[in-house]
Amino acid sequence: MKAWRCFFLALALAGAQLVTPGALAAEPIRVGVSASLTGTYAAPGSDLLDGLKMWAYDVNSRGALLGRRVEIVSYDDQSDPDTSARLYEKLISNDQVDLLIGPYASDVTLAASEVAERHGFPMVSPSASATGIWSRGYQNVFQVDSPADRYMDLLIESASNAGLTTIALAYAGNDFPREVARGVRTKAATAGMQIVFDEEYREANVDFTGLVQRIKASKPDLVIGGTYLKDSIAFVREAKRQNFTPKALAFTVGPALTEFGDALGADADGVLGVVAWMRSGNVPMSYDFSFRYKEKTGRNAGVHAAYGYAAGQVLEAAVRLADSLDRDAVRAQLREMKFGSLLGRYRVDESGLQQAKRTYVMQWQDGHRLLVLPRQLRDNPIIYPLTPWSER
Repeated sequence: MKAWRCFFLALALAGAQLVTPGALAAEPIRVGVSASLTGTYAAPGSDLLDGLKMWAYDVNSRGALLGRRVEIVSYDDQSDPDTSARLYEKLISNDQVDLLIGPYASDVTLAASEVAERHGFPMVSPSASATGIWSRGYQNVFQVDSPADRYMDLLIESASNAGLTTIALAYAGNDFPREVARGVRTKAATAGMQIVFDEEYREANVDFTGLVQRIKASKPDLVIGGTYLKDSIAFVREAKRQNFTPKALAFTVGPALTEFGDALGADADGVLGVVAWMRSGNVPMSYDFSFRYKEKTGRNAGVHAAYGYAAGQVLEAAVRLADSLDRDAVRAQLREMKFGSLLGRYRVDESGLQQAKRTYVMQWQDGHRLLVLPRQLRDNPIIYPLTPWSER
C-alpha cells in the first residue's frame, strides 16, 4: 500500500515546478478524446470530459508536462461507435494529437480502439469495462476502470455471508451489462448462491411491468440489475408499484448518481449500487477533488468526472516515467507501471486489462449515499433487509 501512495506523491511533486516562459511559449501537448456529449451517454460523457479538463487545468497549474502545457482536443461522438471511430481517425491523422484518452462507453470504445490499434497509438480507457475489448490481442488499449465481470464480486460475497442464497439477474442488452451478468453467474457459483432468474432486456426499456412480475415470481433474496440511470429508477418504481421487496436490491451505475436519489426520494433508501468511485472521507483524494470540481463546474462530482480525471493522471504518469511522448515509450510504461490515481490502483496485464482496481459498494441510507463496502473503508455498515415499501 505504501508503495502505491509514495508513487502518487512522487508524481505530484514531479510537476510542482513553476511554469516557465519557455513552457508557455512551446507548442502544447495535445490530448485527443471523443466524448459522448449528445445521445444515450450524454450525461456521463459530459462529466467525463469535464473531469479530464480539470486534470489538464491542474497539470498546467502545477507546471505543465515535459515543460509544455496540456491542451484537450475533443469532439462529440454522439454516443455512436461508428462516429467515434471516425473521430479518432481525425484526431490521429488530421489533428495529429500527441496522446489519446478513450471514450466513455464500452461499445463506443470497442470501435475507437480498433483505430488506435491500427495506428499503433496507445489509448488510456477511462471507463470502458467490457472485457471483450481486451480479448482481441490488441497492444494499445489500457484500462483504468475495473473489468465488468468483476463488478459485483464484493457485493455477492457480502450477500452470501449475510445468509442470502438466491439471485435474480436482469440486465440491459449491451456490452457492459452483459459482462456484468457473466461475472455474476461465475461469482454466484463460487459463493454457493443460486440464480433463480436470468433475463436480458432491451437497453432503452423503461417499462418493467412484466419483468418485475417474473422476477417477483422467482422469489429471490437478492435482485441484481446490470443497468444505467433511467432503467434503475424505472425498476425501483415498478417494484414499489407491485409491492415487491426482496431482501436486497442492487444495480450498477444508477444508484451512485445524485439523480437517482433526486428522482426516487425516500424510495431510494436501502438500494445498493456498485461503482468505481464515490466521494467519501475514507477514499483517498475524493474530498479534495469533489470540492474543487464543484467550485469549477458548479456541479457535484460523480464517478464519471472521476473517470476523466483519473485517466489523465494515468496518462501523465506514463509520460513522466517515459520522459517522452514517444508512443513506444509511453506504451511500455502504461503496460509496466503501478500507480495510484483518484480512481484507485492501476496495474494491467499484457493485454492492458486492469488487475488492481476494486469496486466500491454504496447504499442509500436516510437520503444519503454512503460507502458500505469494503468494510475497512465504509462510512456505515450495509443494511439488510430492504425496508418494505409500506413502512417508508
